[in-house]
Amino acid sequence: MRMVMRFGPIIKPSVERGSVERESLVTMPSRSDAPRSHAPRSDTNTARDGLCKLAALVALGALGALASLPAGCERKAPDNAPKTASAPPPASAAPQQSATDSKAEMVAIPAGRFVMGDKDQADAPPHEVTVSAFYMDKYPVKQDRYQAVMGGNPSRWKGANNPVEQVRWSDAVRYCNKRSQLEGLEPCYDLRAWKCNFDANGYRLPTEAEWEYACRAGSATAYFFGDTPSKLGDYAWYDKNSGGHPRPVGQKQPNRWGLFDICGNVWEWCNDFYKVDYYQEAPRQDPKGPKEGENKVLRGGAWRFSVESCRSGYRYNENPGYADVCFGYDIYGFRCARKAASR
Repeated sequence: MRMVMRFGPIIKPSVERGSVERESLVTMPSRSDAPRSHAPRSDTNTARDGLCKLAALVALGALGALASLPAGCERKAPDNAPKTASAPPPASAAPQQSATDSKAEMVAIPAGRFVMGDKDQADAPPHEVTVSAFYMDKYPVKQDRYQAVMGGNPSRWKGANNPVEQVRWSDAVRYCNKRSQLEGLEPCYDLRAWKCNFDANGYRLPTEAEWEYACRAGSATAYFFGDTPSKLGDYAWYDKNSGGHPRPVGQKQPNRWGLFDICGNVWEWCNDFYKVDYYQEAPRQDPKGPKEGENKVLRGGAWRFSVESCRSGYRYNENPGYADVCFGYDIYGFRCARKAASR
């Protein structure tokens, strides 16, 4: 199996990945040399020191080999990481959650029609789409909620109210299924085929069309609040105001439909496969993306990205990370959706 080791992105122009690509940002921490003694040494001491150094080098080599194994992406937070409270320890028993409590954190999105796309983006030609009613999380999934459901927290920037990050698409759908099971709902995902059953009443990731429709909240402008980014700081955390890390959810103003952090803070996984020219072949009623592909769609921009990535129609994509190898950036999060009850 080919291992893929990826670490935090630096933004560069690119058409293939929603106008951004990545390169390694990780550097090894510097170390000051240990103080040296200037006292004369005997030949015996010199030989003994040489053997000790050789043993140390062998041990370091073994550790390096272990570090290359696909055991996860444990990364030490930088010195400037926010000093927030750590997420609670793994729950000893499955949490008891009610559908009523979950619905209180979701927003009912009405059915409607809108113009999807971005005239300034090559892979997003504007076109009319009709979307059925559904529910969407009011906030991106927070770390305390992810911890309670999954028993762990993969995030780099720890904080109970911070959005969970360093999650792959496959991690997000596992969360959706587990959350559904805890609430007595039918899980949407077949975790062997990685297919979504849209008829199930459980949680799932929103489709790309659902996400953009909910983000726009009835607007037809580049951003849900207007055509210029002058007011973006009122609604989103992005590279100019984030301070270099994600922020607790709900601190900025929501869009017109009451969705917080719908742009900025962390990119949000969608259910769809990504395809450059999909809009040209997509159905006009509830499009669900291509049937197959290599990457999955992400939307909304993130704390490390520019204002342009926060446009309502801006598309991005990444490998879903099906295999259990080191993957997951501290810019990727998600929020859940559910189908609306039939009347």
